[in-house]
Amino acid sequence: MALIILVTTLVIILAVLSTGYHMLVKGAERQLRNQQSIITARAAEQVAQLLALRANTLAHIGVQLSSGQQLHPVPTLKQELARQRQINGFSMFPDGIIVLDNKGIARAESVYVPQRIGTDYGQRAHVQQALQTGQVTMSQPVIGLRTGQPLMNMVQPILSDEGEVLGLLMGIITLRDGSLLPEQSVRQARREGISFKIIDTHNQLYIYDGAHQGVMTQLESLPTPLADPLVDAAFSGFSNGITDSQPNAWLYANARLDALNWVFISAVPYSHALAPAKAFFIRFAGISLGLGAILSALAFWLVWLAIRPLDRMTQQIRTMSHQVQASRPQETVRLSEQGVTEVASLAQAFNQLTDERQALSELKDDFIAVISHELRTPLTSINGALKLTHLGHGGPLPKKAAELTALALRNGERLQLLINDLLDFNKLSKGKMSLTPVRIDIAELVAQTINSNQPMAMQHQVQLCQDNVESLLIYQDPLRLRQVLDNLVSNAIKYSPAHGQVNIKATKTNDHQVRITVSDQGAGISNEFAPFIFERFAQAEHGNMRAQQGTGLGLTICKNLVSLMQGEIGFYNAEGAHFWVDLPLNMAAQLNQETLP
Repeated sequence: MALIILVTTLVIILAVLSTGYHMLVKGAERQLRNQQSIITARAAEQVAQLLALRANTLAHIGVQLSSGQQLHPVPTLKQELARQRQINGFSMFPDGIIVLDNKGIARAESVYVPQRIGTDYGQRAHVQQALQTGQVTMSQPVIGLRTGQPLMNMVQPILSDEGEVLGLLMGIITLRDGSLLPEQSVRQARREGISFKIIDTHNQLYIYDGAHQGVMTQLESLPTPLADPLVDAAFSGFSNGITDSQPNAWLYANARLDALNWVFISAVPYSHALAPAKAFFIRFAGISLGLGAILSALAFWLVWLAIRPLDRMTQQIRTMSHQVQASRPQETVRLSEQGVTEVASLAQAFNQLTDERQALSELKDDFIAVISHELRTPLTSINGALKLTHLGHGGPLPKKAAELTALALRNGERLQLLINDLLDFNKLSKGKMSLTPVRIDIAELVAQTINSNQPMAMQHQVQLCQDNVESLLIYQDPLRLRQVLDNLVSNAIKYSPAHGQVNIKATKTNDHQVRITVSDQGAGISNEFAPFIFERFAQAEHGNMRAQQGTGLGLTICKNLVSLMQGEIGFYNAEGAHFWVDLPLNMAAQLNQETLP
């Protein structure tokens, strides 16, 4: 659930970031395009207004230079130009005005230039066009002889009352800021780092190139196609867009002034244009990912709180299963019935199941204890009567009757052992088994074990031997230790081959511990059965062990008794099964942390 929440949160954040980035980029592009479009439109409008003002100025002056039928004489023209210069200073044409007759020959000028009076301008295209159409015309850009700078001529016809061309006024316009070029747009472009260009598409010339950062001193032809992406954009027919030149793409806009065939281009580098949007996006992404991490951690914590009872249930089930396998008393742990509704309901059902299981387990244990106890009393009497009868205290028995009596006595004693095992197992399961430790000699205890199991060994044609049994004093419960040894020895006898040998060995492993080992010469413990050998009823559930007699509780009881005596039990295979028991020499010293006298 936490992983699903985390992945879902991440996908949502990435989707939001992707959408946000796309919207930011498109919004930034749209804003910058509009900004560049405003710059170019304003520049074209400024130039158009400057042209209109200059045309009006020339028209006003032209009226003063004729009588309506013909031009004034040259002296009068000079006087009129001087008078007009004094009145308005020719602010629209600071570089001069020239008066031409109807042939295109210069007759007067406002600014003296040597050898200009008398020059024939009639062969120039813009002068011929003005003479023929009677309308204002503009020349192509040229380099002025006097200024050495690019300039243009505006030609205004001087018309008679009947509309005939009496002469021409030619105003000289230098291509510099404030004269004809859009001063505000140029300054804004320089201030904001915008690339601003003006090109003459008719004459294929640069009118203004912002790369020079100043007034152009010569006319430059346009580069070849694909050399300058902004020039190519001016001829593309699109008013704005993004150039295809990567990685140095430009976001541009252009505007056209048809009167001069000029195109105004304003552009910014695409990477520079998107820098603010990217910076904002990075901040936004950082905040989003931070919030996503916090939300994911919070969601994980909430899910963890919700499923924590499930983990406790799983742990409790494993503990209960382990207690059942180990035949230990079961400790009931109830779960909290709070939290998420579904989990609380599951905890309630689990607690109910645990209570029922505990009650059933107690009922079963009580039933086994009662039945075993009730069976043991009459069975003791039966076995006693059979033993007396078998020994002939009631008179001699026929041979067949003696055999049947012996058979009944053996099975009665076996049933007595089974009942005792059940009672011992029940006490161990409930933790009610108690020990009575005393000083005993290991060698003497081993000898007693061999003597008591000798009849069974003879019956199975197995030899019992002591192997390096040291005379060691140990403080343990002799009855329960004998029970462990008897169980191990009887198992070794049962699983030894005929004429085999069972060895009992007891040695001191260190200053505080003794090891007792019971070895047989059988097939050993199979790998499949090894993990279950100390589990209850294991004999009746695994492999060929089923063929042997017994309840399958013997080794389980041994393990619990050894644990109760503060020892350990185990086995290994080496040409037979070898069961070992490690016991402390002084159990009370381990329990009470003191040395007994």
